[in-house]
Amino acid sequence: MISPNHPRRLSDFGLRTSAFGLHLKTLLSGPVLAFALQPRSLWACAACAGQSDSAMAKGMNWGILSLLAIIGVVLGGVVSFFVYLGRKSATVAAASAAAPSLEPTYRT
Repeated sequence: MISPNHPRRLSDFGLRTSAFGLHLKTLLSGPVLAFALQPRSLWACAACAGQSDSAMAKGMNWGILSLLAIIGVVLGGVVSFFVYLGRKSATVAAASAAAPSLEPTYRT
């Protein structure tokens, strides 16, 4: 049984070393180090790195606007559904309050 203070290894989680005998941590540290040495390419988006009036920037702006429109339509549908439910429940509540009671009345 492993004690709670036992240091964890990759093999404890079912991860094995690669076919070359390298650990996963060693394999992943290379790309991370390469990206850390090239920060300019990580911080720039497609619109900011290039010209703001290029076809790519215009296409990205249209993509953003179309996604916002789709989100607006979906959220509008959800809101209209709940407005419909609220009005329907108010109509049913008003109709049940105005209708005569079907329970028998007992005179004593």
